[in-house]
Amino acid sequence: MFGMFNSTDEAFLESISPALHLPVIIPNRPGRISSCVNHQSYTFYVKPSYVRAVLDLCRHYGWKDAFYLFDSDDGLHNANELLYEARKLNYSLRLDIVRLTNISRPYAQLRSIDTRHEAGSRHIIVDIRKPEDLQTFLNKIQIVGMNRAEYHYILGGLTMDELDLVDFSHGGVNMTGFNLIDWNSAKIKNLAKRWNWVQNHRSKFRNSITVDSIIFFDSIISLLKAVENMKKVNKSAFENIFRNGDIYNNGSKGLTCKKWNGPVVQWFKGENISKAIREVSFEGFSGQVEFDQYGRRKNFTLDILELRLDQSPQKVGNWTEKNGLIISKAIDYESDGGDSANSTKIITTILSSPYLMLKDQPENGKPLVGNDRFDGYCADLAREIAKLCNFRYEIRLVRDDKYGEKLPDGTWNGMVGELTNRSADLAIAPLTISSVRERVIDFSKPFMSLGISIMIKKPEKQKPGVFSFMDPLSSQIWMFVILAYSGVSVVLFLVSRFSPFEWHEKTAEISEKMTNDFNLMNSMWFSLAAFMQQGCDISPRCLSGRIVGGVWWFFTLIIISSYTANLAAFLTVERMLTPIESADDLSKQTHIQYGTLDAGSTKNFFATSKVSVYERMWKFMEKAEPNVFAKTTAEGVERVRASKEKYAFLLESTMNDYYNQKKPCNTMKIGRNLDSKGYGIATPLGSPLREKINLAVLRLREQDVLQKLFKKWWFDKGECGTDGDNTKGSSQSALTLSNVAGIFYILIGGLGLAMITSLMEFLYKSHQEMTRRKKGNLCSSVTRQRNSPFSRADRENGGVGSGMQKSSTVPLARSSAVSLV
Repeated sequence: MFGMFNSTDEAFLESISPALHLPVIIPNRPGRISSCVNHQSYTFYVKPSYVRAVLDLCRHYGWKDAFYLFDSDDGLHNANELLYEARKLNYSLRLDIVRLTNISRPYAQLRSIDTRHEAGSRHIIVDIRKPEDLQTFLNKIQIVGMNRAEYHYILGGLTMDELDLVDFSHGGVNMTGFNLIDWNSAKIKNLAKRWNWVQNHRSKFRNSITVDSIIFFDSIISLLKAVENMKKVNKSAFENIFRNGDIYNNGSKGLTCKKWNGPVVQWFKGENISKAIREVSFEGFSGQVEFDQYGRRKNFTLDILELRLDQSPQKVGNWTEKNGLIISKAIDYESDGGDSANSTKIITTILSSPYLMLKDQPENGKPLVGNDRFDGYCADLAREIAKLCNFRYEIRLVRDDKYGEKLPDGTWNGMVGELTNRSADLAIAPLTISSVRERVIDFSKPFMSLGISIMIKKPEKQKPGVFSFMDPLSSQIWMFVILAYSGVSVVLFLVSRFSPFEWHEKTAEISEKMTNDFNLMNSMWFSLAAFMQQGCDISPRCLSGRIVGGVWWFFTLIIISSYTANLAAFLTVERMLTPIESADDLSKQTHIQYGTLDAGSTKNFFATSKVSVYERMWKFMEKAEPNVFAKTTAEGVERVRASKEKYAFLLESTMNDYYNQKKPCNTMKIGRNLDSKGYGIATPLGSPLREKINLAVLRLREQDVLQKLFKKWWFDKGECGTDGDNTKGSSQSALTLSNVAGIFYILIGGLGLAMITSLMEFLYKSHQEMTRRKKGNLCSSVTRQRNSPFSRADRENGGVGSGMQKSSTVPLARSSAVSLV
């Protein structure tokens, strides 16, 4: 049996072919581990399996975890086989397996993957059955923005060289895949000639034939060679099988699979044909064709392709079942490349702070010449690149002061134009990597990643108010604390009234009268003392009162501890509240205007974006009055500084960081970058420097040289410090009177309230005294009460004064012990 089958058919054929001794050749599917049964296999898989090659790549890269994206049952089987092979080798590999439900719209699943790892490298294995579906999926990756440098994809399948990956070559993303067919081999070239003759040159060979078709050719050849080998051994091997167009099985006409109630009728030539196919060995169009004992393809070779900064992937090694993964030796960028060390390379660049600036003339008046005239990030980067690549260089400013745009006649101006006409050897500048430029020049991997960001004027820091000591707890909590205090006081008063164990005799009186310390005022005083964590002269005697006191103490412990923990931050930190936090906030309001440079990639980003937020922002910028677009970056920054927080400027994140470090230090960046792009070192197409520079950039990134240069020119040479503020660090955390003025106000108010309360008590007592005596007037009573406190104090302290008078609080008759005391 010979044909193209799906996974369901394959499982069925695997089960019945041994019983019927029926050989089955499947050209379109690789063999699975489930096929590796103990009995002799009658199913043969001509398409090679790339699962072992994927595992060896994971081991080569040191992957311990990865996402496995697939779209069919074949992909799920491959994932299981990958984990099975990893366990056999004792290799720890964790797969997060995701089935793609809709290849044409996988955005939700891709965004979920993108957000599940906020930092570090993202490893993704993509196993999509059809090449056209794989191409569609890769195009969707670009839309989501998962083509950044931290991503590394291993592409399943055997046709990576047929994929259109031009748009991925400038984003820094890593892609590795496999190629089965050697299109430059003699057999393929001969096949192409015959194909073109049959087609009468109506279509190109590569465009009209697929890898599956070539494997199909090898499948037919496998069967033919097996039959030929059988006839060589026994010329009459197939005699008396075909008679008058019918097939005979061991003398009986035809083959049947319908007699399930009886013994199974086996194909008497099946075992011999199966053995002959298993012994087939020849060089086919898809490489060496041989089968193992399980009917799977063996001894084949897969080319390893890796996406470089080119318009097509490049071969970096190969994989065989016997030798495993063999990666070609990387190009050593420290070795000489022709006359690199003996010639002076011309570096074209452009003046742009802090990337490249002219140095000030020295005080001795001696003029600066050559490369010494320049300073900045790109000047330092050129020095590091030249050191690693071993060449001399000369920095020249671009003649027309432009980065590079395509002109109507098809030529280019600026630095791109100087590279295309070979008047410069490389360009080191803030030159954005783009697909349009990539078609005419080569870029290295990005030496700096950036994106569109938002700049606003730094809002004034909000100093703590007079009553800022109340900020650690919300007003709602303060209200509930007051209610809790009142409720606890009332409950304590009530349980003290009802409980018989709270009543007791007065110790200072000889009386049977019972008293209770917890009247309403004393209950409130006890609750307040506990809340303030102070002592109190009275305590509950009854169990119910102590329960109330215990839960109140626990409540106050948590509240006071939480309050104290937050108090320091609220009193010492001056908070800065920004009116907007993201591009979404900008798009939803109209009182803050925003704009971009009047021409450039940032403006073009909003004009061509299909994202609803950015479309809404673009419509606002187009209709805004006055005009919100700035002619230069400096003009846009000055507009932000003079806008009184009513204008936001959209610019590249690196320039945003740079100007935020410039005096008067009143601008800041908010939110995340709106997109992702990179600056790269450009060279002419086919330049021998391209590969060496690319590897040099990777070396500088690994050694943190690029990060050190960025820190040097953006922050170390900044005018605002690393935190963008000129204030003294020690004074920021020191409390001032304005921080704690509220507690002084409360203290003064409390003292005043106490004095007023004391006066009211004094007048109330005087009025009671006048009423009791029923003679005199209020003035005379006030006079007596005014002298009474001090004379009473003298008597209580043993001073000389008038004789002791009767008091309502001191009993007339007391014991000698009490008198002595």
